[in-house]
Amino acid sequence: MKGKFITVEGTEGVGKTTNIQCIAQWLDERGIAYIATREPGGTALGEKIRDLLLDKDNTGMAASAELLLMFAARAQHLEEKIIPALEAGTWVLCDRFTDATYAYQGFGRGLNLEHIERLETLVQGDLHPDFTLILDIDPELGMSRARTRGELDRFESEAIEFFHRVRAGYRERASDNPSRYCRVDAAAPLAVVQQHIVAALNTFVGEG
Repeated sequence: MKGKFITVEGTEGVGKTTNIQCIAQWLDERGIAYIATREPGGTALGEKIRDLLLDKDNTGMAASAELLLMFAARAQHLEEKIIPALEAGTWVLCDRFTDATYAYQGFGRGLNLEHIERLETLVQGDLHPDFTLILDIDPELGMSRARTRGELDRFESEAIEFFHRVRAGYRERASDNPSRYCRVDAAAPLAVVQQHIVAALNTFVGEG
């Protein structure tokens, strides 16, 4: 039996790291074997590409170059880590995946969504996450949280209008395919957010 592929998405400051820990605990409690990984990154090559993408010195990076770097890292990630794990029956818990590319490079940067779709098909074939959690928050609140973490990276340094477009992208994708996505209000108290996450996971595996 193949493993399940769970992804966690959201703009800056939504609490992905904390809530991924909540999902990991849910998996541990059920004795489910899993790996936790992230995008961009997840492999030695992918992490080097991540450094290029987040480096504030690369402010002149073309949007198309950014898009291609994202998929280059993803191609390596899939071949080296994600696909072998799933085929071995191990679940994969990933901090962002291709939904982020549609949201950030498509809606945020304004790149053609059909071009992203072609790259998605080239790199992934018919592989898509089984369940995607979208942590949703007003960008102003999210960025105020992000600033408390320290120096902002290249993406976090974007104007607030960029994050409003990204958020709209996530929301549109969630509304277009409600069977795969669960959108949670990340502005709620953490205990409430995690109650919603656990309930959604229980429903996903048929425990709800």
